[in-house]
Amino acid sequence: MPATAVVGLQWGDEGKGKVIDSFAAEADVVARYAGGNNAGHTVIVGGEKYVLHLIPGGILHEGTVNLIGRGVVVSLEHLLYEMEGLEARGVPVRERLRLDAGCHVIFPYHRHLDRLLERWRGSGRIGTTGRGIGPAYADRVARTGIRVGDLLQPALFESRLRAALAEKNAIIARVYEDDPEPADRLYEESRQQAERLRELIVDGGALVRRALARSERVLFEGAQGSLLDLDAGTYPYVTSSWTGVWGIAGGIGVAPRCIGRAFAVSKAYATRVGEGPMPTEITDEVGDRLREAGNEYGATTGRPRRCGWFDAVAARYAAELNGIDGLVLTNLDVLSGFHPLPVAVAYRVPAEVPAGGPASGAELLPEFPGARLDLGRVEPVYEELEGWDEDLTGVRSWKDLPGPARAYVGFLEERIGVPVLKVSVGPGRDQMIDGPSFAGGLWA
Repeated sequence: MPATAVVGLQWGDEGKGKVIDSFAAEADVVARYAGGNNAGHTVIVGGEKYVLHLIPGGILHEGTVNLIGRGVVVSLEHLLYEMEGLEARGVPVRERLRLDAGCHVIFPYHRHLDRLLERWRGSGRIGTTGRGIGPAYADRVARTGIRVGDLLQPALFESRLRAALAEKNAIIARVYEDDPEPADRLYEESRQQAERLRELIVDGGALVRRALARSERVLFEGAQGSLLDLDAGTYPYVTSSWTGVWGIAGGIGVAPRCIGRAFAVSKAYATRVGEGPMPTEITDEVGDRLREAGNEYGATTGRPRRCGWFDAVAARYAAELNGIDGLVLTNLDVLSGFHPLPVAVAYRVPAEVPAGGPASGAELLPEFPGARLDLGRVEPVYEELEGWDEDLTGVRSWKDLPGPARAYVGFLEERIGVPVLKVSVGPGRDQMIDGPSFAGGLWA
């Protein structure tokens, strides 16, 4: 049976955790393929809130194997902390969790450099979480990174760690004039952490390939959103990994043809954390009201999210890139009481007045401009839809949604060009209803 993928369609924080938890109820394997503990998936079960940063979203389901794939960069300290928190709440983590030996490790010097680099950028800062994600991925590409499997080989790990620290400490001390990282203590602490995880460390690609050969149900879990992808996103205000479907093959160790269907998750409006262009951002009191209504604060950092109206131009671009088969729309309930509801259907590039010359006319862009134009220059062209006042959190069927809410979902479906299969009207597991185009099971 081909695998199913779930990815984010926006700048992250779309509610993937809840959707992955829902899909995982029927999965045998849930495999995460990118990112680090800069991502956060929130799942609410029986009124209890679980926030997952590294551990895949199937961990709360009995009988499901949860793999942290080799494309993920891992802070062993944070992983053990997250495991202990779940175990304290009765979740048998060690029975359900596996860690690929090929994952690159985030060390304290990565976090140290992350903070120093961001401060060095000044007004050009990217808005990272300071958790060492970017520097760890940079080391992977530079072939100076250290993998989980390396920590289980003491002589190899020691030589690679000392080589890495010689370079990193020179940069920290001589360029940034800060205190270097200690080698001996870091070696001992990392070895102890790796030993605590030894029984969970596997060849993740082989695990997934064998599961697929047995016709088991495999779910690939994305982190962040497609518009934060290193190549396809709003560069340089992006994350350091491939967040779309294209990141799965390398991040897990499977052939691309193993992916049978891809589903995307999108909010019914737009949010973004950190720096970077966001054409539909609302910067007045309406944006503040939307933030409070949606509790738009980062699950990982607690930072307030920037809020805006739905951007159908960006969503259509991300859906086309990923080859999306169906969409799960979340947070529809948050829009109750907002009148009207603008949706961006195109971008306008304002006219320019060159020095000493005539003004050029404004340009209308019906499609996402990609790298050929700074997205910060565009203005959204809106179509306004009717809002509604009813509380949607108790709705359990499509037909019981108010007419304007159904019309809004239908309009987004048409503009994105992808069928809306599910609609979320609240944070709970039971607050997911069938959408207008749902026609049966979600597994290929």
